[in-house]
Amino acid sequence: MVSRNFTPFPILTSERLTLRQLSIDDQQDIFALRADIEINRYLDREPSKTIDNAIHFINMINDHIQKNNSLYWVITLTETKTVVGTICLFNFSEEESSCEIGYELMTKLQGQGIMQEAAGEVIAYAFQTLQLQKIVAFTHNRNQRSTKLLRRFNFLQSQETNEEHPEYQLFTLTR
Repeated sequence: MVSRNFTPFPILTSERLTLRQLSIDDQQDIFALRADIEINRYLDREPSKTIDNAIHFINMINDHIQKNNSLYWVITLTETKTVVGTICLFNFSEEESSCEIGYELMTKLQGQGIMQEAAGEVIAYAFQTLQLQKIVAFTHNRNQRSTKLLRRFNFLQSQETNEEHPEYQLFTLTR
């Protein structure tokens, strides 16, 4: 695997989107995402209650990026610079040459192909630039949009069930 160094932070672009590093100026948008009950329904986290939660989260994420432990992009619409979601790579494993992918999108913008466009850029970055061999994803059994997205990229669903979290399914994409 290529040595991980996320400085300078990799900005990714596609036809409609710019994926850039999270900044403290994103606190309102991050709070909106992390406080959204619909989004949190499928995640193992409590909804954010205050803007301070978002600020703490932003600082924590940027610390992880600085230590080359994870990548976390804010997904913006290039024309308007509007924040619409996030996507990240984390849980890197040197032994497995792998990482985990995670994502969330503002509820009102789901179903428009935005996450498919963003995920395509991030998956290409993981395989081509980072030279990873495998990407894993966990999604809630009832999160049909996430399952559909993963299958669109040919992630394969594991037949094994996680004893601790049977409501989540493991998906794997290999290079």
